[in-house]
Amino acid sequence: MPEATKIVCLGGGSLYFKYAVPDLLVNPDLAGSEIVLYDIDLEKVRAMGAGLEALAGRAGTSMTVRATDDLASALDAADFAISSIGGSGAAISTKVYQSPYHASDIRIPAKYGIQQIVGDTCGPAGMMMGLRAVPAYLAICREMEKRCPRAVLLNHSNPMAVLCRAMVKYSSINTIGICHGVQAGIRYAAGILDLEPRELAVSWVGTNHYYWLTRIMHRGDDLYPELMRRVRETEAPQGKRMTRDLSLAYGYQVLYPSDDHAIEFYPWMAQVGSPSEMPYDVSHEAQQRWDELPDEQPASVRPDAEVREAFMREYRELVSDPKLPAAPSDGLLGEGLGPMIAAISHGRRLVCVANIPNGGCVPNLPAHALLEVEAVTDSAGVRGIQMGDAPPVLKGMLEKRIVWHELVADAAVTGDRDLVVQACLLDEASIPPDRTQAMVDELLAASRDLLPQFDL
Repeated sequence: MPEATKIVCLGGGSLYFKYAVPDLLVNPDLAGSEIVLYDIDLEKVRAMGAGLEALAGRAGTSMTVRATDDLASALDAADFAISSIGGSGAAISTKVYQSPYHASDIRIPAKYGIQQIVGDTCGPAGMMMGLRAVPAYLAICREMEKRCPRAVLLNHSNPMAVLCRAMVKYSSINTIGICHGVQAGIRYAAGILDLEPRELAVSWVGTNHYYWLTRIMHRGDDLYPELMRRVRETEAPQGKRMTRDLSLAYGYQVLYPSDDHAIEFYPWMAQVGSPSEMPYDVSHEAQQRWDELPDEQPASVRPDAEVREAFMREYRELVSDPKLPAAPSDGLLGEGLGPMIAAISHGRRLVCVANIPNGGCVPNLPAHALLEVEAVTDSAGVRGIQMGDAPPVLKGMLEKRIVWHELVADAAVTGDRDLVVQACLLDEASIPPDRTQAMVDELLAASRDLLPQFDL
């Protein structure tokens, strides 16, 4: 058995770790490991750490938890790092999607005719999240190159493909993106077929938050015709009607059936005048998210003591009662963070879902493209599995998106405003160049304090 593992949680004050760390604590293959919560906000990460440290004592796996705002100490000799950094600095918000920065990412494009919903993958909002977050990630990667160069970094944050592409291209750190979209899609397809998800043999092609199911089999039988028959004859639930109609048009099931994410890969966000005019059920969610946006503007000035204390009271309540799961999560039905780290640590083969460079998994897409594929673990990390060619329509969509990933990653590193404009013009939700130029100026100005790489 390998020696005990050191696992660093980057952005350790993120609410994600209230659920991710317990998944590690109950894994007997990680017994004796040290978990370090690192965050630039020491008060937050200590509050998070207090509950998780007590939980570690009850888990019975001899694991320890500590909190720090010292990045060097956190990373020294680390074996794994897990990141959940939202690209909003130390903004006072328990949800990155309701931070003042993200509110500007949504409201400014709306002035120019682009209505967004989630805004974490594509569009101006997804781009801005990447521009703000990439420098922070690469600064961490530089420290990892010095203090734990062989560590595996598992990124959970969005825009997933942009962040992972930037780290792969501009650092030597072994980076893997983890998400649950594919797994949710497999469960959804299994539900349509009235079968257990684990009984299905599936293949898919796509990038984070958008993929098509290209094969689905059960005990050697091809179930794709039956799946599409049931999709055609069954009314889709609310929030999945658009992807149902897209699936019927393409002849391939859109594997992640959430309309609010899928619409970011289409031009319809720039073809409506308000959130209420968005197609399908997306209009309701778009309006709801718009109504929840905060009124305050992004600012580098720290909030006054009263605002800060109110935030911390809410935050302490949210992190006060972490729960131990009954067993480690399942890597084929959820993110499977604990099992993936345990398998890599022990050099064991485990099939999982990972966001990594294509490297031939999808032969008719670029090798460097950041795709979400099936992969197998070993002691060096993960290796992608052959997924087959992308169907022609999907190939065209993905090739454009892959170039967009590259433009945003490069702009985030170089501070080249021209690349930002080009990314906006390439995006499906594009507008004429004169309005694009003006929108970009406003977006960059609103996030000025978190964009030191730009000459603003």
